[in-house]
Amino acid sequence: MSAPGKVSEASTPVKKLRVVMAQLDFLVGDIPGNTERVIQAARDAWQEHQADIVVFPELCITGYPPEDLLLRPSLGIRVSDALEQLKQAKLEPAIVIGAPVRSGGLLYNAALVIEDGEMVGQYFKRCPPNYQVFDEKRYFAEGQNAKVLEIKGVPVGITVCEDIWADGPVEDAAAAGAQLILNLNASPYDIDKQARRKALLERKAANNNVSIVYVNLLGGQDELVFDGGSMVVDHSGTLAVEVPQFKEGLFPVEFLCEHHCQPVSQLPCPEPSLEANVYNALVTGVRDYVNKNGFKSVVLGLSGGIDSALTLAVAADALGKERVRAVMMPFRYTSSASLEDAEAQATAMGVQYDVFSIEPMYDVFMKTLEAPFEGTRPDTTEENLQARLRGVLLMSLSNKFGSLVLTTGNKSELAVGYSTLYGDMAGGFDVLKDVPKTLVFRLSRYRNSLSPVIPERVITRPPSAELAPDQKDEDSLPGYDTLDAILNLYVERDYSAEAIVAEGYERADVERVIRLVDINEYKRRQAPIGVRITERGFGKDRRYPITNGWKIGK
Repeated sequence: MSAPGKVSEASTPVKKLRVVMAQLDFLVGDIPGNTERVIQAARDAWQEHQADIVVFPELCITGYPPEDLLLRPSLGIRVSDALEQLKQAKLEPAIVIGAPVRSGGLLYNAALVIEDGEMVGQYFKRCPPNYQVFDEKRYFAEGQNAKVLEIKGVPVGITVCEDIWADGPVEDAAAAGAQLILNLNASPYDIDKQARRKALLERKAANNNVSIVYVNLLGGQDELVFDGGSMVVDHSGTLAVEVPQFKEGLFPVEFLCEHHCQPVSQLPCPEPSLEANVYNALVTGVRDYVNKNGFKSVVLGLSGGIDSALTLAVAADALGKERVRAVMMPFRYTSSASLEDAEAQATAMGVQYDVFSIEPMYDVFMKTLEAPFEGTRPDTTEENLQARLRGVLLMSLSNKFGSLVLTTGNKSELAVGYSTLYGDMAGGFDVLKDVPKTLVFRLSRYRNSLSPVIPERVITRPPSAELAPDQKDEDSLPGYDTLDAILNLYVERDYSAEAIVAEGYERADVERVIRLVDINEYKRRQAPIGVRITERGFGKDRRYPITNGWKIGK
């Protein structure tokens, strides 16, 4: 017997709705290719899952972020052609896609709904972000209205990415009667980002009594990595479905829609460790940068140290051993341990391995510089020359064989300028650019837990650039635990020198580190891009003036 005022289930059958989350990797600028990808994914979602709705990531038609491609005069023509192609495809499921759309003379970041060959709805993103790596207000106007429309008989609200982080869009869609909200995303990865997303979605769903489908982009785009991690949260704020991060595919979710759209829960995916998550981000970033830019292979200097060891492991895991070349370039200060460990790792990983001594080239350079250097004492000039000779060798191999040079510097070194312009900084992509040295050690341990490819001695012996006799990194830098902690506070959290000292760090260390960060901005501007894994990397995130009079202090 039904409760008073309620319609019995017998007279009102529960509406079933199958939504497929298309967690896919799109190529920025390839509008025809991305359009074909959407069509094929929609057909696969129908054939494999009998999808009612297929939801794609934000701006999937152009890829994200399209940046100044949005300013190209022909953009509108190409997008219009793509939308017409999608309508002509007469797809069985309704599709919700992201594309830039011009209306009233303004460009909008739009979500579009196509059903039965017709454009049945469009929504303009209301909260284009303009912080960290985002600069959407350079291109997009702000949408003004909520969008709720019936798809397969269910009132569905549409939002795009940042809309869900702000107050207003979700609340307005729920107030307008949405039983289900579809949120299209291009949310880049950083450490702990998925936990923040979950907490946000759970709060938004519970506060607005509405289920939310969160579909996120996958893949690498220049320094950004998109990790997927698509999910569904029900109207009570309970996580019902979570798709694994860094896994491409079509993921179906069944909804039972009556007074609410209740997702049928699925077994949770295992929670990855921080190290596993970061390692997957690095692998994804390298694989997509190399493949999307058409490089046949990569080459890197393998020194016997931990940074190049981890870089080699990531590269081989991303591309396969056949596409990776490691080069040891010893000098008189290169230890036998470095020679042995580099060869051992290259052999264990099955990559092409070469040894080219830089000693003869160094001697020629020093002979040429003998007259101008007369009367001076050896200093970092001679050390940097070693690094620059190695850079020349790697770039020559790159030119001859079409290989991308991977540089091996980590975030700690890049922050304080512990690197050589046109030397170890010479290359096209820095795998560890946003990875602090302390995390390099943790990631190396993690990779060896999968299969031991990095020699134990590489991880345990004190780091050294081996550019001078008995040289150790910590001879000229604070210990890496201290250095990374100070860098985190200064670079990622914007603490002043006084605030960092108040956290318990020695004033001399703090002021020295900050000074090194500040004076080496010019170097970082000339460094290759690399995978971003933190909330603030060196690149699009942090744009400090090279020439400035800002003083260390408060």
